[in-house]
Amino acid sequence: MCQLCNHARHRRFGGTSIRKVRQFDAKYPVKSTQFEAAGGSSPQTSDPAVVGSGHYRYRVLTGWGALPPGMSFVEATAVCVDSKDNVYVFNRGAHPVIVFDRDGNFLRSWGEDIGFTRAHGAAVGPDDLLYLTDDQGHTVRKCTTGGKVLMTIGMPDKPAPRFSGEPFNLCTHTALSPRGDIYVADGYHNARVHKYSPDGKLLLSWGEPGTAPGQFNLVHNIACDEEGWVYVADRENHRVQVFDGNGKYHRQWNNLARPCGLYVTRGADPLAIIGELAPDNVATFSRGVPNLGPRVTIVDARKGEILAYVGTQTLGEGPGQFIAPHGIARDSRGDIYVAEVSTTYWKGTFGSKPDHELRSLQKLIRLKD
Repeated sequence: MCQLCNHARHRRFGGTSIRKVRQFDAKYPVKSTQFEAAGGSSPQTSDPAVVGSGHYRYRVLTGWGALPPGMSFVEATAVCVDSKDNVYVFNRGAHPVIVFDRDGNFLRSWGEDIGFTRAHGAAVGPDDLLYLTDDQGHTVRKCTTGGKVLMTIGMPDKPAPRFSGEPFNLCTHTALSPRGDIYVADGYHNARVHKYSPDGKLLLSWGEPGTAPGQFNLVHNIACDEEGWVYVADRENHRVQVFDGNGKYHRQWNNLARPCGLYVTRGADPLAIIGELAPDNVATFSRGVPNLGPRVTIVDARKGEILAYVGTQTLGEGPGQFIAPHGIARDSRGDIYVAEVSTTYWKGTFGSKPDHELRSLQKLIRLKD
């Protein structure tokens, strides 16, 4: 088990187990009866399948992305969308890349023979080529939409020394600049961002452990906008930092709950769509408490202003709830796709495996004003 998004740091809870959670419940009961199955707490609208507010309201499309018999995500860790609105789900099952059309119809799967060690991040370039980040394999693979590997950055299964600053040691995600430069977040055992040329040549790196501007405490996700600004989800510092294309610090957005997923739209008025995790104490002191995550948050990427919280309920599988938003994407119609590392997060938080395969992929349909 990895120390990554699996939340295996549950030592913070003193090794929280179901027994300990139940002991806590007995002393501090939660009124909601839904938590065990779905997380509990009140919905943010009268219809729990509608989430968000203002201009950013979405309907949860239940059951989107049905798999063929015998196929499983295990958990979907990342998602990206091509120019035709086909959806690519990078997952930890036997079929690493599963492709759907925008209506959720299964199209194909691939990647079984590529040699992925563990799926973590996925991004798509303007040419519809995919960049798949394998954290435990310490690589980024550039692939066609049919699964042909065109380029590999990093040495498969050969990590750089821990916190050496050299690429890679448990890299997390990849982003593409408007010029085609490749940015790789190298987050779990490196506090680093690496910039590569389109042909895979290392150009520069920046970042070090810490909490000051330009420093990182788990570089978990990365994105670029139309002007080339680079957005970095600095997860355990509870912020997103913004840099120019050469790593010069520009600004940061605070008051985010462990930002994990990150997607920034292109165009003159970019939006940042952020997947936030729940607090570490979601199994105990924050159990059943709304407005703390997990959730998806919409931010004006120019101003850094929060425009809407999409989902205000606590952890669960019910309509309008999330467990662990890990990967985010948006299609041409403004609909949002959320990949969640539900099983590893649940096990790390509650100390045991869930009794069924948890939902790990959701589609949120943008509602017209």
